[in-house]
Amino acid sequence: MYIKITSTFPEIEKFNLISQINRCAVSIPSNIAEGKGRSSDKEFKQYLYIARGSLFELRTQFELSRRLGYLKSNRDLKNKIIAIESMINTLITKL
Repeated sequence: MYIKITSTFPEIEKFNLISQINRCAVSIPSNIAEGKGRSSDKEFKQYLYIARGSLFELRTQFELSRRLGYLKSNRDLKNKIIAIESMINTLITKL
């Protein structure tokens, strides 16, 4: 989904904002997966915090994109980010 969103960004952002958005978006599920593969719930929880941090970064990158005029306000995107944050928070709370 994030690739579809950034495909309309100017070419000048290819190695800046687009790259940062891509890294954040990949980092979220990667950290969740890595944390799940660790040997304890404490370690898993730490990786969930890192994933949540990447989600906050992603939210910031989308807000910057909107302010720069590269992206229109997108309620569906905001709702998906909120839903993912809620899932991560629920996992953190349950551990």
